Amino acid sequence: MEAHCRKSMRKNVNKPIELSESLEDYLETILDLQINHKVARSKDIAKKMGVKQGSVTGMLKNLATKKFINYQPYGFITLTPEGKKIAREIKRKHLIINDFLFRILQVDDEKADKTACRMEHIMDRSIVDRLVDFIDFIDTCPRTGSHWIKLFGEYCATHEQDRSRCIKCLDDCTARLK
Repeated sequence: MEAHCRKSMRKNVNKPIELSESLEDYLETILDLQINHKVARSKDIAKKMGVKQGSVTGMLKNLATKKFINYQPYGFITLTPEGKKIAREIKRKHLIINDFLFRILQVDDEKADKTACRMEHIMDRSIVDRLVDFIDFIDTCPRTGSHWIKLFGEYCATHEQDRSRCIKCLDDCTARLK
């Protein structure tokens, strides 16, 4: 994820109302469908989430009662402004965690995405913001960057560190600072 995208995701949003993981997943799914198709339909939600259409109806009623979605049976589903705000925060967490797991820790894409989906529900906003700061630091510090991340991946594969490469890395860092 580009640094400017992460920074723009840092804007101050009040902490959302506590929702179950399942309700948060529904809001995030509706947001994705709304972005791609302008509206969501219950059959599209069921398909995207891998659940039966009958179970979607109960959740939609629950979200509508909480005023997070606009919903009428057999109609289109859209997020209310409050629902959209919560869904965007959930999506923000997912993208940041996924970026960290995939790009920095070099976890395979599918595992990073599944893990991010679980972690997005439990990570406090301040911790996610600190994670953004850490990623920005890694991306901008002359001692780190993509070369450093690549070497981390090599270390994870072998659990051996070539100290002669460390000296070259420090020399390269010094040269970049001049």
